Amino acid sequence: MIRIACVGITVLDRIYYVETLPTGGGKYVASRYTEVGGGPAATAAVAAARLGAQVDFIGRVGDDDTGKHLLAELESLGVNTRYTRRYEGAKSSQSAIMVDAHGERIIVNFPSPDLLMEADWLNDIDFSQWDVVLADVRWHEGAKQAFTLARQAGVKTLLDGDVTPQDISELVVLSDHAAFSAPGLARLTGISDAASALKQSQTLTNGHVYVTQGSEGCYWIENGMLQHQAGFAVDVVDTTGAGDVFHGALAFSLASGSELKDAVRFASGVAALKCTRPGGRAGIPDCDQTRSFLSLFV
Repeated sequence: MIRIACVGITVLDRIYYVETLPTGGGKYVASRYTEVGGGPAATAAVAAARLGAQVDFIGRVGDDDTGKHLLAELESLGVNTRYTRRYEGAKSSQSAIMVDAHGERIIVNFPSPDLLMEADWLNDIDFSQWDVVLADVRWHEGAKQAFTLARQAGVKTLLDGDVTPQDISELVVLSDHAAFSAPGLARLTGISDAASALKQSQTLTNGHVYVTQGSEGCYWIENGMLQHQAGFAVDVVDTTGAGDVFHGALAFSLASGSELKDAVRFASGVAALKCTRPGGRAGIPDCDQTRSFLSLFV
């Protein structure tokens, strides 16, 4: 059994479906509305569990109804929340998301200030029990502590390098695999060209670096050479959570011992299939569905 820990945030996504995304002030009418759990590490955890891994989510929630809902949803989707800390009297984090007819979206996140950033309590967790530890950058202290403990235990680390106000350089240093979003990579390096930025990020780590670019696919560096996996053509309904799902699938594939090109192809297929259904989690395929989909592109 593949064992994965996902460290970071979980939020309640309030998703509004509109014809076109707002370009200015005014009132807008949504054709549909839904609420679902989100957050980079939490959604990655759901993806890895859906693919068949034994997964633990390590994060923080409030003891409000939102927090209870978030943990109940994760448990119902096969993710263990035994290591998630609940803060008494705290509000949980939330996001408002607008999705247009082409599946593109705008996200406004409310990171609850009630959830303490300190992560010393992770020292009480045995990180040697996992094959891969994935962390997002939204809980910086948690990612740093988890990666430090994982590396001490000889466990692979995978960073979800999305946009964040903080400098994530020290997290990249601790990463065996650092998979960036294009905006996250640009913020880290100050370089807009993805290929040049990726090469710059490689100077921070002895591990592997990747950058996802939506429908354009994924680039990574292997043996000093830039590699590319093209995006898979699908009928896009909603891109919410696609990057998170990619990271969860990449963690699963790396833990399975796949070569980098196979791991990236597999993760790209999982993320593409997710985009064919609304919401950040509803369309996540299992292994059989993914392999069947990928067989169409041999």
